[in-house]
Amino acid sequence: MNTFFSATAERNRSYRIVGVAAVLVAAVAVGVMFAVNANRPQPTGALPVGANVQASPAASAAPSPVSSPSAAPVVASTQAVFSCSSSNISATQSPAAAFVDAIRTGSHAGYDRVVVEFKNGQPGSISIRPQAGTTFHQAPSGKADTLAGRNGILVIIRGADAHTAYSGVRDLKTSSPSLAEVRVIEDFEGQITLGLGLKQTSCYRASVLTNPVRLVIDVQAS
Repeated sequence: MNTFFSATAERNRSYRIVGVAAVLVAAVAVGVMFAVNANRPQPTGALPVGANVQASPAASAAPSPVSSPSAAPVVASTQAVFSCSSSNISATQSPAAAFVDAIRTGSHAGYDRVVVEFKNGQPGSISIRPQAGTTFHQAPSGKADTLAGRNGILVIIRGADAHTAYSGVRDLKTSSPSLAEVRVIEDFEGQITLGLGLKQTSCYRASVLTNPVRLVIDVQAS
């Protein structure tokens, strides 16, 4: 009996030794593999062992360049077309009497110009009336004044005078292509009448400009 148990105990001891040895061999093998992997160079961009991986926020897209709107081309305003009919120009504000301080003429490509300049503001109203012939009648006498040329334009300026601030020539004769003569027909009780003698057509364009205030009449050259 004792021999049998002794033999069995001896075998069990051998098995335990073999098992312990196997465990040790396995542990050594795992350690070797870990050491080899730890020393192996990591691929570029790889994270170290044990590093926490955090999702990086998506890169915001670069804002698209905003192109500034191109400046709208500045278009020069065209002048009024020529007209052969009567017209009126009225002022929203005017002095009791607008004083004429200059009357002049000029010649340009396509038209001749008459300028009546005012010292202290725009007169209340201006009437421009083309007519056949160059005969104009003074008021209140009714005396006829005949100017050079073939056709005429009558200009009546109300709320103005041509003697307070003006001492220049009152009858201007020119050698311009269309404008033959400009004459002050009347300057009485706040009303000025101008006669324009024209060599050809009586079509015109008129406007009041500022700095200084002035009436500009362009006579069309045909």
